[in-house]
Amino acid sequence: MLSIESINIRLNKMLRKKFSNQRRKKLNKYNFTIISNNCWGGMIYESYNIQKQSPTIGLFFKSSDYLKFITNFKYYISQELKFIKYDESKDKAFLKSVGINEKTNIPLGILDDIEIIFLHYKNEKEAKEKWQRRVKRINYKNLIFKFNDQNGCTEKDLKNFIALPYENKVFFTVRNWNITDKCIVKIPQAFNSKFIYASHEPFGANLCFNVNKYLNNIKIEKYFEKNGSRISSGKQKYPL
Repeated sequence: MLSIESINIRLNKMLRKKFSNQRRKKLNKYNFTIISNNCWGGMIYESYNIQKQSPTIGLFFKSSDYLKFITNFKYYISQELKFIKYDESKDKAFLKSVGINEKTNIPLGILDDIEIIFLHYKNEKEAKEKWQRRVKRINYKNLIFKFNDQNGCTEKDLKNFIALPYENKVFFTVRNWNITDKCIVKIPQAFNSKFIYASHEPFGANLCFNVNKYLNNIKIEKYFEKNGSRISSGKQKYPL
């Protein structure tokens, strides 16, 4: 029997695809890269019927690994994507908490010391081919870093996300934090939860967050142009 969340995700997918071409007409640009901690980036590309220009599609990270990934983005994105078995994971407790075990047929990728759960991929071959293809499409000038309160996110993680020197950052949450920042977007849910459900993350002209308007007004990312060689040369200290 399908859960309410599964039904909501399916309905949202139908709505994203049905009106994608009309929604696309509201954008002033189609060339942007969303580096997301979960599947939201892929959902956004689908909602406008445009090419996926990010490797972070159909997958998710533990929150602390995502922060490491984007803190040292040029370093990690340059690493070869490899795969491990469940027993080789550094954090089996986290995997179990999200329903993954030794019998789950979900590819587990690694970039150096961070793990990536390729949730919506049939096998390692498919995951690697699409990752490599989409890495080549990254637009370093139109970059958006999207984070949320899922997968073990702590107040420390949020503070580190806010501290990152990138132009376009957005954080979706259902929680009340003792932190104020323009990147934090509170999304109400009809039920109590410690984190936002995927079906509640916005697309299009959502009442809580107008994605159309946000994409049309993203700022040019200059950080990697100025600091790219330094970041690529090795890891920075984490957290910031």
